[in-house]
Amino acid sequence: MGRLPPNSINLNVRGLSQSATIAINDRSNALRAEGRTIFKLGLGQSPFPVPRPVVEALRANAHQKDYLPVKGLPQLRQAIAAHYSELAKVERTAEDVMIGPGSKELMFLLQLVFYGDLVIPSPSWVSYAPQAQIIGRRVRYVQTHRDDGWCLRADRFAELFGEDPERPTLVILNYPNNPTGYTYELDELKQLASVAREHGVLLLSDEIYGQLHHQGAHQSIAQFYPEGTIISSGLSKWCGAGGWRLGTFIFPAELRWLLDAMAVAASETFTSTAAPIQWAAVAAYQPDPEIKTYLTNSRRILRALGRWLAGRLRQVGVLCADPDGAFYAFVDFSNLRPQLALRGVTDSASLCNLLLDQAGVAMLPGADFGRPPEELTLRLAYVDFEGQQALDAVEALDPDAELSEAFLRQYCGRVLEAIDRVADWVERG
Repeated sequence: MGRLPPNSINLNVRGLSQSATIAINDRSNALRAEGRTIFKLGLGQSPFPVPRPVVEALRANAHQKDYLPVKGLPQLRQAIAAHYSELAKVERTAEDVMIGPGSKELMFLLQLVFYGDLVIPSPSWVSYAPQAQIIGRRVRYVQTHRDDGWCLRADRFAELFGEDPERPTLVILNYPNNPTGYTYELDELKQLASVAREHGVLLLSDEIYGQLHHQGAHQSIAQFYPEGTIISSGLSKWCGAGGWRLGTFIFPAELRWLLDAMAVAASETFTSTAAPIQWAAVAAYQPDPEIKTYLTNSRRILRALGRWLAGRLRQVGVLCADPDGAFYAFVDFSNLRPQLALRGVTDSASLCNLLLDQAGVAMLPGADFGRPPEELTLRLAYVDFEGQQALDAVEALDPDAELSEAFLRQYCGRVLEAIDRVADWVERG
């Protein structure tokens, strides 16, 4: 019998590598298994546990076994609609919500169903562009700059539409941002919304980290461009439930045709999201005081940790402003280029490899997020600590007091040691 040749792989997939965040996690685990001391600042997995009320709801619904509607459990869709109507300041109903097995899967379906270019700011999350490549869509990056907080500016956004203003376009805006940890001011969102409306673009507002804004002050661009904005979120980041795989899209009524088309595609692929997870997720979207406290304390820890590490890196000449939200920092070593060149650093990938080999700290190069390879930027995810212990400890403190370095060293010590190792490595050069 003949064998299918390896070159039978779809041309859009051939040559693609495994997702960078998954790859660095696998490599970190392999090095640990060899006995190496490795600090895992690569994969952005929440360090915090799933809140108790949500875990209890899953336990109570473990028996749920039926296929659920493709768009999602009606009770969950209703809970999410009510939640985001308040959070995003836009009126939405259960009919405007679609549930999927992770927001990544919903994003893939959106790009499959919507025929248009993908526009993303650079840097951006590692999977947006590869998804477009798999499907065969054109990707257009909009460059951002450190001086602008790596945020998309309205004038640069508008320039995109000069050549072909009628070309269908999907724009993904993610904030608080992965990989930078930065977010947008209200006026900036208004300006971006104005450009989006003027050119009739489809805007996907990826707000998966919205509830991890360090001040609890996240604002959705949907309130300024409600008719053309889909809000993307899920349980993985703010609820610590990445492995549960539950994502949410909230559409305006004007885009019901797009929601329906995605549901058709979903019916032929994943059919429906796991029933016990959906039933349990209803509890996550209730106005529960325990979940509110969980979020407040999570933000408090991440805020203190982000400020500490940014300050520590600035002490040794690394460029890094304090993050606004999530659990990422996008650090720039360009000030140190001459001394790093003497150590063999030529680009962000070689810088990352040296830090892993010589300091034992796993991070990701800026090139994985759409930055020029020669730019010495890295993303670090400050998540290598035991979240439950930190939450328990912060509960006993004065709610208005800033968390001290001593607290962070006791409960987030691996992250602090990792950053100290990076700083020491820089100074040794």
